[in-house]
Amino acid sequence: MSIIATPRPESRTKLDPPVRGGPFDRALETAAAWLAAHSVLALRVSLGLVIAGFGSLKFFPGASPAEGLVMQTTEALTFGMIGDTTAVVITAVLEVFIGFTLITGVGLRAGLLATVGWLGGILSPVVLFPGEMFPGGLPTLAAQYVLKDIILVAAVAVVAAQVLGARLVRS
Repeated sequence: MSIIATPRPESRTKLDPPVRGGPFDRALETAAAWLAAHSVLALRVSLGLVIAGFGSLKFFPGASPAEGLVMQTTEALTFGMIGDTTAVVITAVLEVFIGFTLITGVGLRAGLLATVGWLGGILSPVVLFPGEMFPGGLPTLAAQYVLKDIILVAAVAVVAAQVLGARLVRS
């Protein structure tokens, strides 16, 4: 008589998912609930801090690495009607305003509306100056600076969705 060891149906292998309702699942449920409640607020505030921080730099001549790009872009977008210093100050005020609304939640809808125009402006150098942004087909440091702002578009979209009534739900 030979004995063959076969796994019982209720036994688990390494590939089986964890048992539902175990401590790990409860921890994940708690984490998911906390993230659903707080992650968009954290995104909104951190986005506001970054935008306001970079905007604040523009109040100090030479402090912002984007200063020259702001001047060049504004000149192109306004057909030279707005001067260099004025362009930088307007951009600084706009960015600090947007950051304030995102950080505090005060005037958030107006801030998000301003953000839409601002995002168009900060991404426009890629279209306005492709030869300068991508000489030889490769992005310059300025182009990389602008292209990373695509992340801001996605972050603003998440915040705007929540402000307009969307909610994170567990599936």
